[in-house]
Amino acid sequence: MPDEPVAQPTPDPGYNDSGVPTFESVQEKIETRYGTALGSAELAAETPEGRTVEEQYEARQKAAAERLEEIRASMHKADQP
Repeated sequence: MPDEPVAQPTPDPGYNDSGVPTFESVQEKIETRYGTALGSAELAAETPEGRTVEEQYEARQKAAAERLEEIRASMHKADQP
């Protein structure tokens, strides 16, 4: 039986001969993950739950701004004789 050649695995183009990832492969992975995260956030914001969370956040921000104005107004009253 003749020796059959052993198929050598093709090297991954994202790594050099030492097995270190290339800058381009790392950049591509980061950009892919970033794009996935943005897409997930956009989809989550479009769900009823996502809109509710956004509305709660906006309500808290508005309440905080109103309370801050009340505190500032009370401090100015204390400064006047």
